[in-house]
Amino acid sequence: MTTDQSLVPLRATQSIPAVFAAGGAIGVLGGVIGLGGAEFRLPLLISLFGFAALSAVILNKAMSLVVVLVALPARLAAASAAELAARWPVAVNLLAGSLIGAWAGASWAVRMRSSTLYKVLAALVVLMAAALVATHVTSLGTLSLPLWAQVPAGVVAGFGIGVVAAIMGVAGGELLIPTIVLLFGQDIKTAGSLSLLVSLPTMLVAFARYSRDGSFAVLGANLRFTLVMAAGSTVGAVLGGLLLGVFPDLVLIPLLAVILLVSAIKLARHH
Repeated sequence: MTTDQSLVPLRATQSIPAVFAAGGAIGVLGGVIGLGGAEFRLPLLISLFGFAALSAVILNKAMSLVVVLVALPARLAAASAAELAARWPVAVNLLAGSLIGAWAGASWAVRMRSSTLYKVLAALVVLMAAALVATHVTSLGTLSLPLWAQVPAGVVAGFGIGVVAAIMGVAGGELLIPTIVLLFGQDIKTAGSLSLLVSLPTMLVAFARYSRDGSFAVLGANLRFTLVMAAGSTVGAVLGGLLLGVFPDLVLIPLLAVILLVSAIKLARHH
């Protein structure tokens, strides 16, 4: 870990109800659009709870992993095992790139100066806002690539997604779902289930890389904080899932995109 990364929040320890409520709000935001909400949680960890960039990324990754593990059974139940098994080449194709990307992304993150990492995170939050709008407001088609082009494109896309997911501490569903639709022609529902099958091993690889040096100590130093916020995020995601479709995408998605853009500006100005 670089010397300018701190393991503890810069501000006083927040109360358990406040941490749970913050996690719940993030979970609801993610739930109403069918995602985990980690892209909203990361700026909150930095701006509200005062964690340094790398510490926030690692804590976000831990919470994302918990949320994905909780969501996995319900999401897999929505798509039959036979249906997913028939599409295993899609998951394997993306994993061929994402596992390497996750290791590379985590390696780069631990070597970056904190000031650089803030700017990188700001750029990636803007990317997430663009992906959010593209997935939910526009109509995604299919590229219909021949197999000889589809396979390397899947590996390259997987690598990029693995890098982004590792550096931001997210599951990567925001990018995986549109990629699976565009490259492999799957419907949104199937893409959502396949994305979890790709994101889980990808997150574990990033976790393994972060655990190799002192940067991982932030998790042990803030274990209660992490568990409470993860619990809040999980509860919020369930509540948000119940609200899925209640708010029109044409109103909700631009609003969430604006929240992400404001967060990106704050991250870019962070020192």
